[in-house]
Amino acid sequence: MGATAHRATQSARPAEIERRWHLIDATDVALGRLSTRAAMLLRGKHKAIFTPHVDTGDFVIVVNAEKVKLTGNKRTQKTYHRHTGYVGSVRSTTADELLSGPHADRVVRNAIRGMLPKNSLGRQMLRKLKVYAGPDHPHAAQQPEVLEVG
Repeated sequence: MGATAHRATQSARPAEIERRWHLIDATDVALGRLSTRAAMLLRGKHKAIFTPHVDTGDFVIVVNAEKVKLTGNKRTQKTYHRHTGYVGSVRSTTADELLSGPHADRVVRNAIRGMLPKNSLGRQMLRKLKVYAGPDHPHAAQQPEVLEVG
């Protein structure tokens, strides 16, 4: 074998990570397919340098979140719960109410959040996610590359 026999696993360092920007249009795309693709990009699993304990992912912009497709009866039957902070104050809304209301981005954001790690690393990855209900976004200067999903 010689002098090159020692092969250590390379671990990504935060300084070596090159982040790119991706744009996903959610119009008529199934929520699950969109969420898995976005979560993979945020986590960095598409890169050869992927390291589980380091945030190696890219930035993801999701536009037209209000036009996302929910299959079956999920639009009327899927419920989202949130707590106000007071005792016994759990508020429930359906996916249809969220998508037609002012917070249509929360359906996509919650689906992607559920696919990321449940720790400080996952919260750090979630900060790289930008979700907008309409077609406009303020990240044109970053020159995001458009991704086709579904």
